[in-house]
Amino acid sequence: MGFLAQQRLDMKKTKKRIVRASVIILIFISTLLTGATLFLQWYALQAGGNERGKNIEESYAFMYRNYPFLKAWTDSLNRVQALRDTFIRAEDGTPLHALYLYADTVVPHTAVVVHGYTDNAVRMLHIAYLYHHDLHYNVLLPDLRFSGKSGGNHLQMGWKDRMDVLRWMDVANRIFSPPASCTHMVVHGISMGGATTVCVSGEAQPPYVNCYVDDCGYTSVWDEYEGELRKQFGLPPFPLLYLADMATSLRYGWGFKEASPLEQVRKCRKPMLFIHGDCDTFVPTWMGDSLYAAKQGVKVYWKVHGATHADSYLKFPKEYTEKVKKFVETYNIPENMNNFLPK
Repeated sequence: MGFLAQQRLDMKKTKKRIVRASVIILIFISTLLTGATLFLQWYALQAGGNERGKNIEESYAFMYRNYPFLKAWTDSLNRVQALRDTFIRAEDGTPLHALYLYADTVVPHTAVVVHGYTDNAVRMLHIAYLYHHDLHYNVLLPDLRFSGKSGGNHLQMGWKDRMDVLRWMDVANRIFSPPASCTHMVVHGISMGGATTVCVSGEAQPPYVNCYVDDCGYTSVWDEYEGELRKQFGLPPFPLLYLADMATSLRYGWGFKEASPLEQVRKCRKPMLFIHGDCDTFVPTWMGDSLYAAKQGVKVYWKVHGATHADSYLKFPKEYTEKVKKFVETYNIPENMNNFLPK
């Protein structure tokens, strides 16, 4: 009897040790997963602490290094105070900033130009140059949230940004509208700005918007993060991406799969020009193919041979300008154009 009792006692102690060890292991795994999830969320939506998008001075220096012609152009604008700042407040009270400049003609054309991931309005000055200097458009360049001089506590990856850009489009229309006429508008974005542009295109459209240009936007935030998780860390989407998706939904009110330019473009009925480098691996070229295939109605696709991510204009500025010019001259022309041309 004593031997059996001792055995039962030893078994109870063993079970307790197993349970205790299991609890410790579960706590360790849970802590590890929680930490990894929060790190992934910070890395993706706060850019891992990268302040590039907030550094205005370095952004100007970067643009002048890569596009030397911009220095003389922006200096000429600044001499006459033509490159201006404007601020609004979002519905939730977040301060939002944009740069804007008037065209040098009275033709009522406007471009709203949207920047990419960890960029800002200044880093889209090359596209502003295209529209303002080459095509004689009014231009407005918003800083998306957590970028430039705008507020916000995280990058919204173009999803909730679509609502802010819709407000900026209305602001641009009011700033630039000539008497008795609404402006005729194109929205043009690159990378995350391209995804933002596509997300905007799926919403109810104001009458003054005629067309869109998406340069290397992604199909969804989930698709983009899944690809980068594999490339940068060699990890599958389960479980971290699923957990980060849930954490983002709980903390910020939106999810990675919900943020889908692919679904938005299916609802777009305005003409859209797609631009995507055929050597792009950051936002893989298949994403541009998929967006183009999903778009209904008028669409044009320029798959840029030899271009990687977001460098189509840098490598082929003349061809880029010609493609955009041809597209907007086809689909952003007001019926009463002759009333605004010089006599």
